[in-house]
Amino acid sequence: MADVNIHSLKALAIFKTLFEAGSASQAARILGITQSGVSRSLAQLEENLGIQLFLREKNRLVAMPEARELYEEILRLMGNIEELRHSVLALKEFGTSRLRIAAVPGLSFGFVPRLVAALLEENRRFSVSLDMMSSHEVQLAVESSHADIGFVTLPITSRVLRVEPWFTSKALCLMPQSHPLATQERIDVQDLGDQHLVISNQPSISTNPLLELVARHRVQIAGKTEANIGTITALVANNVGITVMNPITAQDQLAPRDGVEMRPFSPAMEFSFGLTYRDDWKQARVLDFLRERGRSLLATYPGTMLDESLG
Repeated sequence: MADVNIHSLKALAIFKTLFEAGSASQAARILGITQSGVSRSLAQLEENLGIQLFLREKNRLVAMPEARELYEEILRLMGNIEELRHSVLALKEFGTSRLRIAAVPGLSFGFVPRLVAALLEENRRFSVSLDMMSSHEVQLAVESSHADIGFVTLPITSRVLRVEPWFTSKALCLMPQSHPLATQERIDVQDLGDQHLVISNQPSISTNPLLELVARHRVQIAGKTEANIGTITALVANNVGITVMNPITAQDQLAPRDGVEMRPFSPAMEFSFGLTYRDDWKQARVLDFLRERGRSLLATYPGTMLDESLG
């Protein structure tokens, strides 16, 4: 019966070199051992596995089909060992080799992907998954261990999660460059009268903060277009209407060629975001890395106010 154990690894490495070299003499030169040592190792491996790997023909070794299959299995094994090595390096550096992230849409178009990119710059073998979902869904995913950490819209309450406030941003008004309001330095809610608004259709327009603000100030709008948050800036750029939104989402989605102007908006509409994770993740070194890079990234976004938890 074949017995493959840790002691077989050296023999497998010699076999791999022999298969690639095509001769025992060449394999011996590559490995820096004697030709008889190569032949003896091969004989012991064949006996151990109960498989003939080579035909001996007039001092020549001819690989059997079984040798090709074993060689391919060894290549897969070496790939797994290399992957394990990188995982160990990630464990030493970050305390984990895999990170499952759930994030709200407002941070998923640039901010969180930039954090992921920074993490992978440190270790390309780090395994990351990123899912975009509503804040409530992020909370449920982390609570149920379907995600390790979550970026959420605050406030949230949970008896099983740790919640770190990261930053607060003030909403900006977005409009096409050709829009009459683009001549103003600041947009007031009263300026939205008779304007067509582009608003998010998630999670529910009944709780849309912009519509609530407009209704509270008794401002009559011309109409509204409801859209996924990922298409709002594109709709504004195409002269569908104007919107008021989180500046991080706007900056992540817009390019200079889009021709969209951003102006301060009053009264202030604030959006707060944070990080949430289970208690067993509180000592994970990857969190320190994300906090540090998060501080650096947020400095590139105007109008964001860091929470003390980020220093």
